[in-house]
Amino acid sequence: MSTPKDTAPAQASNFLKNIIERDLETGTYASRRWAGSPGDAAHQSAGQPDPAKIRTRFPPEPNGYLHIGHAKSICLNFGLARDYGGVCHMRFDDTNPEKEEQEYVDSIVDAVKWLGFGWEANNDSHLYFASDYFEFMYRAAQYLIEAGLAYVDAQSAEEMRANRGTLTEPGKDSPWRNRPAAESLQLFAEMREGKHADGSLILRAKIDMASPNINLRDPAIYRIRHAEHHRTGDTWCVYPMYTFAHPIEDALEQITHSICTLEFEDQRPFYDWLLERLADGGLLAKPLPHQYEFARLNVTYVITSKRKLKQLVDEKHVDGWDDPRMPTIVGLRRRGYTPEALQLFCERTGTTKSSSLIDYSSLEIALRDDLEGKAARAMVVLDPVKLKLTNWNDVFGAGHVEPCSAPVHPHHEEMGRRQFNLTPEIWIEREDFMEEPPKGYHRLTPPRTDAAGVEVAGSMSRLKYGYVIRCTGCEKDAGGQVTAVLAEIVPDTKSGTPGADSVKVKGVLTWVSASEGTSAEVRLYDRLFSEAHPDAGGRDFLEALNPQSKQVVTAFVEPGLAAAPAGTSFQFERHGYFVADSQDHQPGHIVFNRTTTLKDSWAK
Repeated sequence: MSTPKDTAPAQASNFLKNIIERDLETGTYASRRWAGSPGDAAHQSAGQPDPAKIRTRFPPEPNGYLHIGHAKSICLNFGLARDYGGVCHMRFDDTNPEKEEQEYVDSIVDAVKWLGFGWEANNDSHLYFASDYFEFMYRAAQYLIEAGLAYVDAQSAEEMRANRGTLTEPGKDSPWRNRPAAESLQLFAEMREGKHADGSLILRAKIDMASPNINLRDPAIYRIRHAEHHRTGDTWCVYPMYTFAHPIEDALEQITHSICTLEFEDQRPFYDWLLERLADGGLLAKPLPHQYEFARLNVTYVITSKRKLKQLVDEKHVDGWDDPRMPTIVGLRRRGYTPEALQLFCERTGTTKSSSLIDYSSLEIALRDDLEGKAARAMVVLDPVKLKLTNWNDVFGAGHVEPCSAPVHPHHEEMGRRQFNLTPEIWIEREDFMEEPPKGYHRLTPPRTDAAGVEVAGSMSRLKYGYVIRCTGCEKDAGGQVTAVLAEIVPDTKSGTPGADSVKVKGVLTWVSASEGTSAEVRLYDRLFSEAHPDAGGRDFLEALNPQSKQVVTAFVEPGLAAAPAGTSFQFERHGYFVADSQDHQPGHIVFNRTTTLKDSWAK
């Protein structure tokens, strides 16, 4: 059972493919050379014609765990390189030592590989770090100073902000804007040597303080930070700004199509300004990379702000970065999402320059479409009540167990069959028995007298893969709670035998043997937020937390599930898709997480 596949588009638009195809047709980057590693103009000129038709990159900052939005960028950059005979570089933008850690580097590498992508191509590994380029970036900054295109400013951050101007008013020149190049070079060297305090000096590009684009009003390109870097230690105490470092990284790596989200669109003029001047100075090889922007992935019922996600973790609203309710890749993975499902979802959402909000149900549809064809089936009772088959000994004899079997997957015979036994006492779902049933209820009801005074026999239902049974009553505790349902087997009605069709019933019950089934902890996860736009309008997103996003129940599962490896997905018949938890599931402690229901329970 799954959601119809035509509820999502088979193929969505991607304007970047048109750009790449045009560039390949016109030979925009045909003259590039590649010396086997990133490098400046002299280094690349000694190389061979680039074997990669295009080069893209996935450039995360290692300051947190990747989330569903990053999955879009991963699939886009690696996917385009794959589709057009190119190479995608895995590059860490590690230019901010105060927020970056090796833990995040490791988690990002793991996430990208798990999604199904790699950076080995043409007998080379294309794993790079911006910190490896610090020496070149410093040299590039020196060149800009020497060319009269940068200067060391001594204004405070507040003064720079005040003099920057507004969208309608030009900025004001810094008093140090015309500082002699030799003086700026000396101060810049002293900054590197650690002779000045954080914030006391800053290197700025000299462009145009009256530019209508505020990003061109002498942007900062180097700041002082006396901080330990996770890779370079205390070698450096000056670090490049992201807007300065990123285009240089692209150029050194011979990137052709630098793909980023729309918030960087206003930065593109500086991206181009910087690379053109460094190329004119002979530092970088042409043709230069070009930046393209696309609309970021926004999903309802989800937040992707790293700050807010960290708040959820730090304040223990969730159980860590890999909590299955989190939109992090580690969380989605633990929830039971597959790499194929995330790739399918990212492909279906398309790539455009128009911002849009994707409904969370689209993510679940992609998952169901992937798991429907490959997840093994199993019977599980989530809200158990015991059912006693009172005529068992009369039908089979004391001590008998009745073997039953079912396909591992109803559409894939090659996956085999699963075996389990029907026994005198079994577990069924509590909702499968009602003393006073509503109209249209087709499961178990006891003999009763209806409103018209007519005697009504107990109802009949089929135990899936087993026999038809007739309800005869129930047992209750002192408080009136049903403790057991009573029923009789209807002989010669077992599924798969000639008598299976001799009795027609509408209700079919899933069940688990009370003596042979296994107890399991099942975590029923749902959406973390109860509102589609949890942080809209600057509201406190914590107010939209869904109190029912995690419920833990003790369930009973088919005996075979006791040996299910961690991370294995199943369709629990009638309930949805579940996965053996990757952290807590182990022999003697069986734990399953609900990945998604069989259909959208949030549909209006």
